[in-house]
Amino acid sequence: MSRYFTAEIADNRPLNNEYNLLTFSPLAPAQEPEPGQFYMISTFGKSGAQSSYEDTHDPLLKRPFSLFRKTTKGLQILFRIRGRGTAMMRELKKGSRIEVLGPLGNSYPSPPRNKTPLIIAGGIGIASLFYFAERLSRAKKKAYISYGVRSEKELFMVEELKRFAKELSISTDDGSCGERGCVTDIAGNLLSHIPALSTNCVMYACGPRKMLEAVSGMAKQRGIEAYLSMEEVMACGVGACLGCVVGTVNGYKRVCKEGPVFNGQEIVW
Repeated sequence: MSRYFTAEIADNRPLNNEYNLLTFSPLAPAQEPEPGQFYMISTFGKSGAQSSYEDTHDPLLKRPFSLFRKTTKGLQILFRIRGRGTAMMRELKKGSRIEVLGPLGNSYPSPPRNKTPLIIAGGIGIASLFYFAERLSRAKKKAYISYGVRSEKELFMVEELKRFAKELSISTDDGSCGERGCVTDIAGNLLSHIPALSTNCVMYACGPRKMLEAVSGMAKQRGIEAYLSMEEVMACGVGACLGCVVGTVNGYKRVCKEGPVFNGQEIVW
């Protein structure tokens, strides 16, 4: 089954001035995605896009987006408007068609039966971890979740996360919601005060590189296994261009092919 397919926009919902939740449905049978995988998506619509960018091919390259969730309506991605490509995506209307490549990359490994999962999401990193948290909840393996953002306006799907989580901890840089401070500090407090985490835990994280480095250090110090989803600029998504490599203890590896999920102790910071 080919990973290259055409999809129809089922919904494109603005969450605020900067973020959208896009739902698209493959027009032919497509491979089933796993939490942590991603898609390369064209930023322009075709035949019926109903926007000023209809039937254009500029920018030409697809953009990588983590799978946010799979629903009965289709596949969802959460994206932030950062440049021309994502601004074009925001204008895509229901019924528009886009070209998609995926699912790509590896996925988050399931936690061992005897270990408690701790999910750490920084900002848009929740886009990669949301579906994983939902899957764990369905499997009756609820995770402790630490979710940190700059301010309250960047928090998304909090009520759903509360249902998925064994315990949800919110932090904001400006103190507008939850605890004021860094999400890694909040996660560290959980590790120190919850016996199930301090003795038998596996960590999963996605967010800014500095945050991931801190999570990796925390895991190493405590002897905890950690899986990190790395985010790098990608041109092809299939390992051909070598534009998304990261340094590891075993040499350079491609985020799109050998990742995006790596064991935290692999990465050379």
